[in-house]
Amino acid sequence: MDDNSFAPLFSCENLSLDLGGREILRDINLEIKPGEVLGIIGPNGAGKTSLLEILSGRYTPKTGNVFYKEKNITSMNFHQRARIGIGRTFQTPVVPEDLTVGETFKAVRQAYKPYLTRFDAEYAADLVDFVVDDDVLNTQLKTFNRRKLLFANILMHKPELLLMDEPAAGLINSEIDEIDEILRMLSKEMNIAVMIVEHRIELLDTIADRVVVMDAGEVIAKGSLNEIIHSPEVRAAYFETV
Repeated sequence: MDDNSFAPLFSCENLSLDLGGREILRDINLEIKPGEVLGIIGPNGAGKTSLLEILSGRYTPKTGNVFYKEKNITSMNFHQRARIGIGRTFQTPVVPEDLTVGETFKAVRQAYKPYLTRFDAEYAADLVDFVVDDDVLNTQLKTFNRRKLLFANILMHKPELLLMDEPAAGLINSEIDEIDEILRMLSKEMNIAVMIVEHRIELLDTIADRVVVMDAGEVIAKGSLNEIIHSPEVRAAYFETV
């Protein structure tokens, strides 16, 4: 087998971040391979979302570098990273309130050249089982369908990496099961790498290949979920306070 199949798709080295004179992240080193699901957990305030902000290009690190396909992309902004194949979802599924579902898909299809077709939108909607008429206003969508709409818009551009911030937030168990199935399909069948910050341990237990635990801006453990839950340091930092 080609050795390149084992090379990281995406990685960061020695990332640190200060905000408002306060140290938020310190010396973060992570990597993820194609088709892998990497879970990131930790108590509130651990720096998980701030890490995704750096990795997606919304924040600039104080020190360190970010690499995608072995290219240093630290200087690339959010929009540039989206164009090269890095998708990002957020904790709150905010949708354009003055647009319909169809208008939202059209805006994303024509966001940049080469423009995509209606078939691309239909393909992405089918991937996440988003079945809503085009003339429905986004404000009429419930939380799960808002997430699906945003998810489909990202998938339309065929990303190779997804950075996801609490995709199960606000969902009921049956909806979380559906998210589980979608992420399994994307990672294992479509070979998309998924880095996911999530508090719902039951979701990570079924889909994550590896888990990283953060506390106070640092990585304190890496490994399988089964391995890390037995770590005294991890239990003290996270599990015993959840």
